[in-house]
Amino acid sequence: MLLWLTAVTAVLSGCATPIPPKEDARFQSYASASDRPATRPVRSMSSFSDSLMCMDHMMREADIPTTLITSKQIPDYSGRVPVGTKDMVITALSQMSRLSNAFRYVDFEVDIARQDTVQNLTTILLNNNQMQLQRPALYVSGAISFVDQNVLTARQGAGISGTRIELGYDRNRGATIIGLEMHLGDFRTRTLIPGLDSANEVIIGNSGQGLDVAGKIGSYGVQFNVGRDLTQGSGAAMRTLVELAVIELAGKWTRLPYWRCLTLDNTHPEFQRQLREWYDEGDSGTHARLVQRYLASQGYLPAFEQAMTPENPALREAVGRFQADLGMVVTGAIDYTTYERALREFVTVGADGKLARIGWPELSAGQARVAPLTVNMQIENTVRDRTAFESGTQVFTSATVSRAAHMFCYLRDSNGNVVKLLPNLVNPDSLVSANQAIRLPDWMVPYPAFVMEAGAPGNEALMCMATNEDPMTRLPQEMNVPALTPLRGVSSLEALRDQFTAAVGAGNIASQTLEWRVLPRRERPAAAAPSNGAAKADAAAKR
Repeated sequence: MLLWLTAVTAVLSGCATPIPPKEDARFQSYASASDRPATRPVRSMSSFSDSLMCMDHMMREADIPTTLITSKQIPDYSGRVPVGTKDMVITALSQMSRLSNAFRYVDFEVDIARQDTVQNLTTILLNNNQMQLQRPALYVSGAISFVDQNVLTARQGAGISGTRIELGYDRNRGATIIGLEMHLGDFRTRTLIPGLDSANEVIIGNSGQGLDVAGKIGSYGVQFNVGRDLTQGSGAAMRTLVELAVIELAGKWTRLPYWRCLTLDNTHPEFQRQLREWYDEGDSGTHARLVQRYLASQGYLPAFEQAMTPENPALREAVGRFQADLGMVVTGAIDYTTYERALREFVTVGADGKLARIGWPELSAGQARVAPLTVNMQIENTVRDRTAFESGTQVFTSATVSRAAHMFCYLRDSNGNVVKLLPNLVNPDSLVSANQAIRLPDWMVPYPAFVMEAGAPGNEALMCMATNEDPMTRLPQEMNVPALTPLRGVSSLEALRDQFTAAVGAGNIASQTLEWRVLPRRERPAAAAPSNGAAKADAAAKR
């Protein structure tokens, strides 16, 4: 017995001695790789993310002018929802203005308790008259009004016991309600506008279940338990409430039918869950085949009869361009997020309220109709008549493409000169993403690449062309000129488009042209000279 005690003491004393770092070096070498996330990051989206894009398109079609807006802090007086609600408001406004430029956020924040570099520099520059802040027209106000935890709870439990076994089961469920109030106010008068408010609430749930088993085998006892818990986070719930509130406030302010964007099928609560079930039913080859045929129908891929593997370079490049167009994290991999964004157009809510696949057999057979490449342009000047401008007036335009493509823009002045505007030294790459307005010129930056002013009286036109492939290597040498340089040998924009069509083919090009008239500048009336009576009155006043 004494020998056994001595051996146990020696073993325990050895375990208490630290392991030399040199002997543990191989184990520690795996720390760097093990510290990295095991899954790829994904874009934070809610069921109303597509509704924001819908509002963006609606405001662009309605020619809503740019409005400067800011926001107050959105506090949480309950202290139970520690999220950056104000930054969610900024993100929602930004996503709603990618095409329409409807809202431009003014970062007008002064926090005396937490001064950062931007605030310090702003104070210094403002005091030295080296900086000007634009006054917003609107501001967002609101708060997380309430958090009612565990409004509903339910518990069930049962157990049995015998001479050699014990079994127990437990289940619990709960529901919490979060409310958000938001309002829109006039910044000039600091008054909240009646009717421009939003009050919504969302329910988040939590549940758990567990099983305990204990038994006796001979003279030994055995015990184990299994459990599963689910807790819906407040972050995703708050993003849903914020995006819904921003859509309502923007729709009421612009007086647009915003409810059309809130009745999309993908706002259905079971949309994500049902698509996830369909995703889990198939393998990676099935996912790649469906996404490949969808990308071919949208023009991202040529029509291939042979299925591509998920590792195919052409498929990965097309998936990457598709992800960039939708504002997703670009990975080139066909994960669930890509699968859901690609196939959501083939899902609708049936008469029974359940989700159903529409057009799925046609997509599986590769019979989906190919969506054409389109260019959408418009004049952004905040005037009623956008067909005529006085000489010297700055003209602001924007252009968008339906999918990622190479864009080239040319201006024809009143004298017949054709000048290349895009690409240029500031934006040398011709490849642009979809669902993002290209501003010509870019009035959002302090030093744009060019300024477009109405020239001599006559007719001017701006044309933008989009191609699936870069055509510059196939065009004549005289076409490869630097930006803001007149093209030689080009008499009209129509002749220029014909050369691009000959280079890439008629089915691989899209264009649109904006035209306006240039009117002579009106002479401003000079100040009238005072009459003799007025002069005498002034002289008398001076005396």
